[in-house]
Amino acid sequence: METVMELFKELDWSPLFISLKTGAAATFVSFFLGIFAARKAVRASGGKKAVLDGILTLPMVLPPTAAGFFLLLLFSRRRPLGSFLYEQFDFKVVQTWLGCVIAATVIAFPLMYRNARAAFEQIDVNLVYAGRTLGMSETEIFWRVVVPSAGPGIASGTVLTFARALGEYGATSMLAGNIPGKTGTISQKIAMVIQDGDYLTAGIWVGVVIVIALAIIILMNLISGKRMKTVKRW
Repeated sequence: METVMELFKELDWSPLFISLKTGAAATFVSFFLGIFAARKAVRASGGKKAVLDGILTLPMVLPPTAAGFFLLLLFSRRRPLGSFLYEQFDFKVVQTWLGCVIAATVIAFPLMYRNARAAFEQIDVNLVYAGRTLGMSETEIFWRVVVPSAGPGIASGTVLTFARALGEYGATSMLAGNIPGKTGTISQKIAMVIQDGDYLTAGIWVGVVIVIALAIIILMNLISGKRMKTVKRW
């Protein structure tokens, strides 16, 4: 027990801070992109909606390493986009914290999009008609009527997006690498210490992840519970 406590005190906490920072940044980007994409998908029709939904959901069903491979091809300095970003704006994505954010955003975005879309599809259309009758613009109706009404679903999507971005490993490893103190996240730290045979340190990090994950699940249940207060139980 003393050995665990000593190791806990001596632990380098930078992977936790990098993961939290990456998760927060990826969630922030996914929040607005997910709401925007969900709005477009809900208002699309037929085949266009099916294709759009398939493209936006694809990162959720692809192996993270496959997504990381495409991101690496896209942002490598040997490729047109990566070379352009570096030469024109001095943006380097590969093996940087920016790469962590981009990889986590791509992987976590579908959760935000799917939850927001499902919430928008359950909105009573009469609320929208009422807003139009009152002379509100479509933008005002969306932000003042639709989004608040879909609040619980959007909030759940935000929590799940943060959880997914926090635990991302495959795509992040391929695009950002594992540079201690720079791009090394909790997931990468666990994999690294296990490879070194340090199961005690890995166990401590796994415990930290479990605590965070449990807190996220409880938060999501509390958010969902508020929505279900007025629903009669069977």
